Amino acid sequence: MITLMDCTLRDGANVVGKGFSAEITDMVLDGLTACHVPIIELGNAGGIGAYEVAGFTSAETDQTYLDIAQKYLDRGSQLGMFLNAKRYREKNVALARESGLSFLRVGADAGDGDISLPAIRDIKKAGLKAFYSAMKAYLLTPGQLAEEAKRLADAGLDEITIMDSAGTMLPGQVAEYTRKLTQAVTIPVAFHCHNNLGLSAANAVAAYENGAAILDCGLMGMARSAGNLATEMCVAIMQRYGQMKNIDLYGMLDFIDQRLQPAMDAHSYHNPVPPLDLVLGLSGCHSSFLKKFKTAAQEHQVNLYRLIVEVSALDRKAPSDELIAKTAAALQ
Repeated sequence: MITLMDCTLRDGANVVGKGFSAEITDMVLDGLTACHVPIIELGNAGGIGAYEVAGFTSAETDQTYLDIAQKYLDRGSQLGMFLNAKRYREKNVALARESGLSFLRVGADAGDGDISLPAIRDIKKAGLKAFYSAMKAYLLTPGQLAEEAKRLADAGLDEITIMDSAGTMLPGQVAEYTRKLTQAVTIPVAFHCHNNLGLSAANAVAAYENGAAILDCGLMGMARSAGNLATEMCVAIMQRYGQMKNIDLYGMLDFIDQRLQPAMDAHSYHNPVPPLDLVLGLSGCHSSFLKKFKTAAQEHQVNLYRLIVEVSALDRKAPSDELIAKTAAALQ
């Protein structure tokens, strides 16, 4: 089984500078938790402490983000923040604990894992889960990264992420890194992909097929540089594999259409694969049939995306008006 960590509010914050506004943060937490996304990373782009230590003052303060998160702590999702090992301050672990977070995810460049050990120790002592991101994982060979992962796991780590920070890895490389790490440790191995070579989806599939337990994503692909694998695309792909069935994909697509995309229009952010196009890929429906689907969805007042998927499961070659109408009526 594979699960999902959404990083929109942390890595995705790079598309607006260093951190989302309080309004968008609240909106995204509402949308993600309502769709049953299991793990959510929030805060500014640099992680807890970056506002003070690194001068990320274009973002909201850590306390503001943590205050917003309070009303979403009981919705069933694990909420946490990133923590750059080079910016570690003990008080940030205390703040995370007092604010009810489930985890802190420490990050350091591959090969620099030892500088994270004090933070991992203190996070565990505070009763939080200690996650870890091996940033620029490709700086080490798969075998070297596996050895580093073992040392970190022995220190009490709860999860380790292979982070393709520059989007440079090929699917075969992802497969090898994932295999090596899953053989070396008993804790969950995650994969964080960037899309600089247009391979984020292929790399996520490679990670899944080779034992990854968690995939990192961002809504509408929002992340540093060329972006991440879109959360909604990841869920659609994984549901094709019979995974992530507990996540409400249709609710997520509606949230993007109705709330998130309009909000991001003000920031001139372009969604590379809008929900309707994603549904065509999910269902195998050709775009030439869209007019009749839209007409039927409007006449019967049913969800267009669900109608496309349901009908396409029966006939993708030449769905008749009668089949579309009958399916729409059944969805009412």
